[in-house]
Amino acid sequence: MANKVLIAGVGMIPFVKPSAAEPYTEMGPKAVRLALADAAVDYKSIQQVYAGYVYGDSTCGQRVVYEVGMTGIPVINVNNNCSTGSTALFLARQAIESGAIDCALAVGFEQMVPGALANVFSDRPPPMGRWVEQSQALQPSPDTPAAPHLFGGAGVEHQQKYGTRDETFAKVSEKARRHALHNDRAIFRELLTPEQILASPKIYGVLTRLQCCPPTCGAAAAVLVSESFAKKHGLRTDVAILGQAMSTDFSSTFDSGSMIKAVGYDMTRAAANDVYAQAGVGPGDIDVCELHDCFTANELISYEAIGFAPEGGAEKFIWDGDNTYGGAVVCNPSGGLLAKGHPLGATGLAQCTELVEQLRGQCGPRQVQGARLALQHNIGIGGACVVTLYGRN
Repeated sequence: MANKVLIAGVGMIPFVKPSAAEPYTEMGPKAVRLALADAAVDYKSIQQVYAGYVYGDSTCGQRVVYEVGMTGIPVINVNNNCSTGSTALFLARQAIESGAIDCALAVGFEQMVPGALANVFSDRPPPMGRWVEQSQALQPSPDTPAAPHLFGGAGVEHQQKYGTRDETFAKVSEKARRHALHNDRAIFRELLTPEQILASPKIYGVLTRLQCCPPTCGAAAAVLVSESFAKKHGLRTDVAILGQAMSTDFSSTFDSGSMIKAVGYDMTRAAANDVYAQAGVGPGDIDVCELHDCFTANELISYEAIGFAPEGGAEKFIWDGDNTYGGAVVCNPSGGLLAKGHPLGATGLAQCTELVEQLRGQCGPRQVQGARLALQHNIGIGGACVVTLYGRN
C-alpha cells in the first residue's frame, strides 16, 4: 500500500525584481531554513533533496543546500522549465509514497535577468524550436518574443472561437493585483483597474504589458514526510497530498493547428482529470486553486482545461466572479504569477506554500474561509504539467 504523504513544512522568501535580488546561494538557503523551521525538523532528518532551477549551471542544488548542511544524502537537480518547482515536489512525493524514504526536501530557486526569456545556448537546436515554428505558422509575428506570442496567440484563438472580450482578459490581471494586496511576499501589490491594464503597452494579441508576469527572483521550499514519520517525531499532520499527476505533450500540441493546444491545454486536462480520479473528487469540490497564470490568457483557458468552466465558458466564469472570494473557487489568492511573481524554479513550491498555508488557515486577510481542498496547476512549455491536490488530513 502506498504511503500517505504529508506536507510538514513550507517556506518562501519575498519575490523581487532582478535588480533587487540576492544571489541564488542566499535566496535558496533562506527558503530551506524557513521550511525546516516550519516543519520543526533538522536538516539531518532529510533523506533526499530535490532542487529545482532553470537558469544555472550543474549542481546549483548542492551549492544551495550545502549552505544548510552537508550530510552526504542524495541531491537531485531538476529542470523542467516553468514547472520545475512542482516537478521537484512530484519526485519528492514519489520517493516517500513508494516507501523508499520517509523525509524529503523540495526546494526551488531562480536568479533571473530583466527582459523576456531568451535562449542561452546559440550553438545547438533550441528545445522550444517546434513551438516557435508552430506559432509563427499559425499567427506570424516574428518580432514578438516566443512566450507572449504563444500565450497571446492562444488568447486570440479563444477570442475568435468564443467572442471573448479584451476586458475579460484584463479582469484576470485586475483580480491578481487585488488578491496580492494582502500578500507581503508578492512583487506587485498596487491595485489597477481593467482600463489601466488595457492602456499599458501592447505586447501581442490580447496581451498588454500588465497582463504578463514579470521576470522575478526568489525561492521556496517544502518538507514532505510519510504519515508514520510525522507521528513518530511529533510533526504536524494536518495537510496531505491527496492526488498528483504529471503529463507531457500529446500529438495534439502540433497536430491540431491550435495555439490553445500548443500552450498545454491537453496536458492540463489530462493531469487534472487524473488527479480528480485519484482523489474521487471533481472540479466543483475545489475550494482554492493556485494555477499557472504566466499570462492572463493562460489563466482564462486553464479554467476550462481544469474543469472550472465548460469550453467557451471562461468569460462567464470571470464576469460572474466565480474565480474570486464569494465565488465558486478562489483562484490565485496569492496574486499568482502575474502579481506574486514567477521565478521559474521557485513557482511550483511557492504555489505549494500558499495552498498549505490556506489549508492551515494562516493567510490572514486573504484567507479562503473553510478551505478543505486545494488544487495546484503548474505548467512549463516544452513541456510538462503538474497538478497536485492538497487536503485537510
